[in-house]
Amino acid sequence: MRVYAAGATGPIMTSSPHHPFHHWVRLEQPRLGTRVVAASDEFFGAKERLIDYAEPVFVPDRYDDHGKWMDGWESRRKRVPGHDWCIVRLGIPGIVHGLDIDTRHFTGNFPPEASVDACRSDKELPADDEWRELHPRSALQGNSQHFLPVQHAHPVTHLRLNIYPDGGIARLRIFGEVLPDWSRENHNDIFDLVALENGGRALAASDEHFGSMHNLNLAGRGVNMGDGWETARRRGPGHDWVVLALGHPGRIERVEIDTAHFKGNYPERACVQAARLDAEDRANLVAASESWPIVLPESKLGMDQQHFFDKQLQDVGVVTHVRLSIFPDGGVSRLRVIGKLAMPEPVKEER
Repeated sequence: MRVYAAGATGPIMTSSPHHPFHHWVRLEQPRLGTRVVAASDEFFGAKERLIDYAEPVFVPDRYDDHGKWMDGWESRRKRVPGHDWCIVRLGIPGIVHGLDIDTRHFTGNFPPEASVDACRSDKELPADDEWRELHPRSALQGNSQHFLPVQHAHPVTHLRLNIYPDGGIARLRIFGEVLPDWSRENHNDIFDLVALENGGRALAASDEHFGSMHNLNLAGRGVNMGDGWETARRRGPGHDWVVLALGHPGRIERVEIDTAHFKGNYPERACVQAARLDAEDRANLVAASESWPIVLPESKLGMDQQHFFDKQLQDVGVVTHVRLSIFPDGGVSRLRVIGKLAMPEPVKEER
């Protein structure tokens, strides 16, 4: 947890980047600390490629000492009973809501079936009796993405991808949400309430043509222009926006809008709105967010720099969600929403 210091049942196959789980966080990203810790076999393709952040590629004339180079995890042809497997340890524990078992570029060498197990464990390699089925054994196709819904209510730390009997998987994407344990935190501390590792999550955006909304609350500053949220050039009326959920209800004390690497394409202005929502309010989230109370009035932005706002902020009380609006369009690398956790309200005793 980061403390901010002051100063369906079957697979859905598609190639669209806006897949059914786009509103969830990708928990398998190596930048979050996720690692591939073990595999039964990786003769043709290293196990680490399974969670490579980049999309898989095919290089026709590339070979290595083991044969044809493939951009993924690939085991040798199994000549004995059993099946191959690969274990991923999440950098941040989370609840899994969906999976993508991606066999792109694997045609005559993909596994015909796969299943996924999961567990919560402090061990590097969990014991056999710790694993529970996350998604049952399902048929796969070659050169395809298989989006698999998951119904599992508990946070996990490890996932085990089982392939039957052998073959290659380009990528395993793990979609879900981070659920930090706030019970041990001091409510007087200052936190980045929207940070991914603190449970914050981007929910919806007007446009993500050049950069994903999920980059906004990643740790650290953006590494390049592609490591931020960037919209297409707006040719009509209106402006772009993104809505995010905080990891914990809190009171906002400071806002940071970072336009790192955005020079000829940063927004001219930005504003931030916020609200406290109950579960039943979230169905009409986007429409309702237009009229949320203003935390940061429209403020001028500059290129390639961090903008810190505190005195300009308006107190709107305890909030659970924020909306960042940019005028009229452009790119923002990071958004930080700094504040204190809201104390739980005392339970009233009935007389």
